Amino acid sequence: MSSPMASFALFFFTLIVLSSSCRYAIGSPNNKTFLSLASRIGINYGRFGNNLPSPYQSINLIKSINAGHVKLYDADPETLMVLSQTNLYVTIMVPNNHIIPIGADQAAADNWVNTNVLAHYPQTKIRFVLVGNEILSNNSDQDKQTWSSLVPAMRKIVTSLRARGIHNIKVGTPLAMDVLRTSFPPSSGAFREEVAAPVMLPLLKFLNGTNSFFFLDVYPYFPWSTDPVNNPLDFALFQSNSTYTDPQTGLVYTNLLDQMLDSVIFAMTKLGYPNVRLAISETGWPNSGDIDETGANILNAATYNRNLIKKMTANPPLGTPARPGSPIPTFLFSLFNENQKPGSGTERHWGILNPDGTQIYEIDFSGTRPVPSPGSLPKPSNNVPFKGNVWCVAVEGASEAELQQALNFACGQSNATCAALAPGRECYAPVSLTWHASYAFSSYWAQFRNQSSRCYFNGLARETTTNPGNEHCTFPSVTL
Repeated sequence: MSSPMASFALFFFTLIVLSSSCRYAIGSPNNKTFLSLASRIGINYGRFGNNLPSPYQSINLIKSINAGHVKLYDADPETLMVLSQTNLYVTIMVPNNHIIPIGADQAAADNWVNTNVLAHYPQTKIRFVLVGNEILSNNSDQDKQTWSSLVPAMRKIVTSLRARGIHNIKVGTPLAMDVLRTSFPPSSGAFREEVAAPVMLPLLKFLNGTNSFFFLDVYPYFPWSTDPVNNPLDFALFQSNSTYTDPQTGLVYTNLLDQMLDSVIFAMTKLGYPNVRLAISETGWPNSGDIDETGANILNAATYNRNLIKKMTANPPLGTPARPGSPIPTFLFSLFNENQKPGSGTERHWGILNPDGTQIYEIDFSGTRPVPSPGSLPKPSNNVPFKGNVWCVAVEGASEAELQQALNFACGQSNATCAALAPGRECYAPVSLTWHASYAFSSYWAQFRNQSSRCYFNGLARETTTNPGNEHCTFPSVTL
């Protein structure tokens, strides 16, 4: 094993993995039916943006990219009605806050199914109902009540579907990689102790008994980006000539995604369920991000997603080293960049399409066309970590009312944050809302960044490497 791969192995050993063309089962136990649909990748259709096309336009865009399947984060009736006029297979979701009442009451499950499934089925080709979204990633007391209600809610949804004669809709739940306690080497994969027996064991029993899938949100970008200097980028992008051999099993890995998937397979095996099928409910690579988010760029996103489609549409299926030849239903994340998602910059930049419907980079979901040359894509400048000062300033054209509110928030958290903006002080002039807000944003971010604060302020702020100060006023900065 080469030195970079050795560093990668050491990094992954300590990692509790982070936490968003479909070879996608329609939910029939008939394996021939499953394989006949295993030719196209699915797409996640999120709508957390104020500049996105209508559901009608969005569904037409999904058809234009040759996706065969679409996953919604709700059961929006308008979208489901539009989908009834298509051949797209559809996955809908039960919101997290519905899990406890549905888990406690069959009538609540019946009502949910009547409203969100029967109102559209079978004209809309609903094939999966996913109960909740990454609910094991949160662990407050309220969240833990939801944990215990998860499998009862899934059972009641199935009971309701069966009572209505529906047998080709499978029920599952998407979980993030942080459900694992350890993930490297893959053979050491094991679920966290607090969820293994009370949640994962009954979940796996349910999935096995209903012939459903273990849905996984799996993002190689996150473990790679924790140490991009020592972790080989090509290994994360399916382009490496290096391999890693698991010392316990002798299985040979050529990419990071397979390692992550197999760690879950080994974790399931240790609980006595080695044959539950895997499906990827989310995977992808960000096309942009904050200045400190190394490797988030268009070329890497295109490379990852194109190679992912090539892998997942191979005929015969490739599977993983632990399960060679097994098809893996896969949903790419996501259709659009969603400009209202909170958090770091990458959160808003996973899309393959701009809001106007143009492709951010060329991609073919059917997997039938040759992979385009990367030569036409922008050459990345952030594949290595940025070193230098970064400031946080107000975005151009922001609403004055919203900017004032954000300014008041930033200045209200600490007496020191905006002291330099007081009348007569060094940063008071020029007296403009944008100037004062930019100073407040930079000062707040520099002061609280170590407490997970972001240069975002509800979309009113952006990062810059250009010093916004002047000869009289020094803006606080973050040094990377």
